[in-house]
Amino acid sequence: MTGITVALLSLLFITSGTIENHTDSGVPSTQSPPATQGSAAPQYSTPSRAPTTTQVSPTPSTPKTTLFQNFSGYHIGVGRADCTGQVSDINLMGFSKTGQYARGILTRLYSRAFIMAEPDGSNRVVFVSIDIGMVSQRLRLEVLSRLQNKYGSLYRRDNVILSGTHTHSGPAGYFQYTTFVIASEGFSNRTFEYMVTGIVKSIEIAHTNMKPGKIFINKGTVDGAQINRSPTSYLWNPQSERARYSSNTDKEMVLLKMVDLNGEELGLISWFAIHPVSMRNTNHLVNSDNVGYASYLFEQEKNKGYLPGEGPYVAAFASSNLGDVSPNVLGPHCTNTGESCENANSSCPIGGASMCVAMGPGQDMFESTQIIGRKIYDKAKAKTCKPALGYSFAAGTIDGFGTLNFTQGMTEGDSFWDTLRDQVLGKPSEEIKECHKPKPVLLHTGELLKPHPWHPDIVDVQIVTLGFLAITAIPGEFTTMSGRRLRQAVQEEFEAYGMLNMTVVISGLCNVYTHYITTYEEYQAQRYEAASTIYGPHTLSAYIQLFRVLAKAIATDTVANLSSGPEPPFFEQLMSPLIPNIVDRAPAGTTFGDILLPANTTYRVGEVVEVTFVGANPKNSAENRTHQTFLTVEKYEATSGTWQITHNDASWETRFYWHKGLLGLSNATIQWHIPDTAQPGSYRIKYFGHSRKQDLLKPAVLLSFESSPSVFEVITTW
Repeated sequence: MTGITVALLSLLFITSGTIENHTDSGVPSTQSPPATQGSAAPQYSTPSRAPTTTQVSPTPSTPKTTLFQNFSGYHIGVGRADCTGQVSDINLMGFSKTGQYARGILTRLYSRAFIMAEPDGSNRVVFVSIDIGMVSQRLRLEVLSRLQNKYGSLYRRDNVILSGTHTHSGPAGYFQYTTFVIASEGFSNRTFEYMVTGIVKSIEIAHTNMKPGKIFINKGTVDGAQINRSPTSYLWNPQSERARYSSNTDKEMVLLKMVDLNGEELGLISWFAIHPVSMRNTNHLVNSDNVGYASYLFEQEKNKGYLPGEGPYVAAFASSNLGDVSPNVLGPHCTNTGESCENANSSCPIGGASMCVAMGPGQDMFESTQIIGRKIYDKAKAKTCKPALGYSFAAGTIDGFGTLNFTQGMTEGDSFWDTLRDQVLGKPSEEIKECHKPKPVLLHTGELLKPHPWHPDIVDVQIVTLGFLAITAIPGEFTTMSGRRLRQAVQEEFEAYGMLNMTVVISGLCNVYTHYITTYEEYQAQRYEAASTIYGPHTLSAYIQLFRVLAKAIATDTVANLSSGPEPPFFEQLMSPLIPNIVDRAPAGTTFGDILLPANTTYRVGEVVEVTFVGANPKNSAENRTHQTFLTVEKYEATSGTWQITHNDASWETRFYWHKGLLGLSNATIQWHIPDTAQPGSYRIKYFGHSRKQDLLKPAVLLSFESSPSVFEVITTW
């Protein structure tokens, strides 16, 4: 028999005890740390064993759905739902760049869910890839709570994996730990609810759509899509270890393809190590970046005749060990001189680190996103410390430099910043400074507890096996070599207990975010990734130890014997967003949606149509969802006498810009980059939104509106 098994550990990071550092094969097995776990099992191609099931906590039982059982395969369900959130008046999450607020939308963000269950429906696993920067612990807890309310014990902490794609162009504001709340400039319940609703809805759709099917696994090499953005840190790893690999990045893509019993394709999950930062820190449009564009291409091809975000086929391009991997393949150069700045500090002789920027393969970030996304698509188609952030954390990377006078590779502090920190936040303890060496501690987040803890100290780690595939759910960003060591350790543990030929994939940014995880050697260089390894130099060894425990438990069928660990907290009264809600206003003599600058009368393929309207704040549409898009491009069909939608705001060819004015005034500009596939004829662009209105002594209300259409002709020649 083939099967699914899931195992989860919930660990509490503490400073007591020691953990050895190992470079080649992780750490030897030791006594298991406190853990919560679970188990489950469908069909694939692992050694036969009886499935076991344990529960994380007592929950009401759910009657099993009667499923067709006489087949060799799985029950498979796929689902996709919008989880975009705010597209204005909120920081974009990822670069931590002050002033990088959302001001419109390039593509919508989606949650893509996949459920795989045994033929009798008893044991199952849920994998969800979400177009967001990372999964916050609060997000996961709320999703699990809503799933429990609807399905009882069917979907739990141990058999649900939530993974962020790591786009740096999605909204922030959905975190509960203070470090991230500050970076988000407050907690946005509006965006949090939008995301939770979308994630849960995608799982509900997948649950409803479950049908008998089969799963196939494939691997391939993707060339020309990535570089290592910290190659000097990589060189700190032992030469004997580096010699085992042909590149300083992982170029292998692992793909899971799902079909029904008739061979009809249902969806795919692809894991590939790449940072979704083709869209730079100068971008202000919400979008899913290069991996999202790969999903867009695949789903558009499979869902012929559907608008983006619609149709039954679901394609997820999930994150892997992307910590030190950049898509900006031309490498770092000084923007003022053009010379290379590939050095330990990523700094230029004139202008310093702020001038050192890595460039993508395209003429601009939009084209670079398409080029990298298409490369990925084409291949798919074919002892720990309390948390602390070091100085180089503030320096940023070659993909998005910091805004202050920090550089990468800093192994000594700065008296000015140390004094400022001590006066505002208090001094870090000698214990934390000693534990994190050679990192100079900038923010001792593990000792900062007000208004809430600044970083998580309870972290979930998970392994899910589907036949010969083992998915390791990583709560952060592993560097290339960190991922390689973890894969090797897990494979060795499986082999030691009779599970041979396992393919181990790293699924990054899962369940809770703990920044980066470097090797012990890379930590010594203290570039950005090392400075952001918040649990200290032995973090990787700790994770390897824990994943060995999980792998052994799965291989020996003893998952049920793992002990239950601590529950993560769910904080109340988080900091409100710094940008207040204000009433929207239209200029005198106009109303929302009126056309200020109409389209020209005639365009041809390759040109850009642009229309400007009297606007209202787009964040209102994250509360009132009367309209599911901010725009439509429609073509007149003479035979039926109707206007048919050809594009919406999830289409790559459209862009929605919001221009914020004073005292509630704003404009909205819609662009349509006419594709080569556009047919000649009459077209129109429409704008949809919601305005905030508040009468004296009455609560605010959100009113939906739609614009008058701006009509034009598309011709092939002049």
